[in-house]
Amino acid sequence: MTTATTTLAQAEEALPDVPRRRRARSDDDDTRRVNWWATALIAVCSLTILIPLYLAVVVSLKTPDQLASGTGFEWPNPVNWANFPEAWERTNFPQALMNTALITVGSVVFTLLTSSIVAYALARNIHRPFFKGVFFYLLAALFIPFPIIMLPLVKQTAILGLDNQAGMIVLYTIYGLSLNVFIYTAYIRSIPIELEEAARVDGASTWRVFWQVIFPLLAPMNATVGILTCVWAWNDFIMPLVVLSDPAARTLPLAQYVFQGQFNTDYTVAFASYLMAMAPLLIVYVFSQRWVISGVTRGSIK
Repeated sequence: MTTATTTLAQAEEALPDVPRRRRARSDDDDTRRVNWWATALIAVCSLTILIPLYLAVVVSLKTPDQLASGTGFEWPNPVNWANFPEAWERTNFPQALMNTALITVGSVVFTLLTSSIVAYALARNIHRPFFKGVFFYLLAALFIPFPIIMLPLVKQTAILGLDNQAGMIVLYTIYGLSLNVFIYTAYIRSIPIELEEAARVDGASTWRVFWQVIFPLLAPMNATVGILTCVWAWNDFIMPLVVLSDPAARTLPLAQYVFQGQFNTDYTVAFASYLMAMAPLLIVYVFSQRWVISGVTRGSIK
């Protein structure tokens, strides 16, 4: 112990005389200043999310009489937990949740596989006229709104037998292809071509280069595209409404439509079902949001 202390003391003496005091705060150092206007703006913008979320929680815990007697923002006394089991039964929540999860997971997996492969082919051959034409053809699809193609889409899916969960996965994959290819292509073009050339010198084929070199480097973009597709497929109401023909195949947004009547709406039970449907998506986002932010940041830098 004495020997170690002596050695440490000798090492400290051998070190150069480095100033140990922290740098004094300078009045010209902008990095230490707090932008109170920006902080206030962010606080106000955050209220636009927190207030509706608080209102959804409060309404879901009230009875219809408690909701009608106040402004809606009061905390319920007593708390009515019966809205959640009632929403569970009226929406057939397990089956609707399974249908939604099946469509969402299938859409995310096929979107990541197809969009990344197409974007890789376009990014590495964008100097050729054919691939450049395909890229701008896909890019033009971004400007086509869904209501324009809704009617022919319904007829074609009915003729081809795709008015089910499998058809929904195909539609989400194809309809999101244009935006996803645009995101992937910009990122792949920033990856040095020397990495692929080194792999090809070692005898790797094009498929092996993509799966073992390029695809692992696409992790931030895969997270970004995966989350965007997941949120879209999970919350979408229009496409399942016009495509799905079997009532047993309905998703959570369609199942929640049962609370909307011709003359009234059961808000308390409806908000309870909204919270239950929102919970799985929030869990996914909490665990993957750091990859999404990382992907957006890298994309903006490159």
